[in-house]
Amino acid sequence: MKDLKIFDTKQKLAGYFGDILLSRLSTNNKFTIALSGGSTPKAIFDVLVSQYKDKIDWNKIHLFWGDERCVGPDDAESNYKMTYDHLISKVPIPQTNIHRIKGENEIDAEAKAYEQHLKHTLPIVNGIPQFDMVLLGMGSDGHTASIFPHQINLWDSADLCVPAWHPESGQRRISFTGKTINNAKEIFFLITGKDKAEKLNEIINKKAGYKNYPASLVDSPVFLIDKDAGALL
Repeated sequence: MKDLKIFDTKQKLAGYFGDILLSRLSTNNKFTIALSGGSTPKAIFDVLVSQYKDKIDWNKIHLFWGDERCVGPDDAESNYKMTYDHLISKVPIPQTNIHRIKGENEIDAEAKAYEQHLKHTLPIVNGIPQFDMVLLGMGSDGHTASIFPHQINLWDSADLCVPAWHPESGQRRISFTGKTINNAKEIFFLITGKDKAEKLNEIINKKAGYKNYPASLVDSPVFLIDKDAGALL
């Protein structure tokens, strides 16, 4: 597959992504990225800080989040906090370029508020706000953003952002829907770890039942994976 690249380590994957980001910034004065949580973006942020901090024009980058846990920004569960600890606090990105989901707010109101923020901040293409880039992870259950298999119907919501919940912990979350994700100019799946290999194999090779996994519903993504996640391909 031309849209699937396998790397020996997370660090090599992160370096490849850093080069992609540099190339995109060279032709854009403003670049909007929706981030994901998880261990793979953490590794990418660390490499961006160590190898690309002085190469990137941070004034151009605007950071958003594709999903967030309903916790405060200082909570260990917060996707924003992970990004802050590993990236934002270590690079000269303007505070006005950081557009976080306020997970501490009432969930329904915040989902609507973030949707309005996207409409007022991003260019509207196909009647929908458009990101330059969306980064996605995938869970071992095939979920992406915070759309889980048990709530896969949320993917097709008419809303841009929806309240969701984790099927095991019951943790409340706010997530982009398929409408928002699939309108991006570029979508990258960043997937690492042996626990992802089974679902990734089912999705890539379109095995029986693969459309039961929200990650299968993403349009034309580029898969950047490590050799553990790609073990069954």
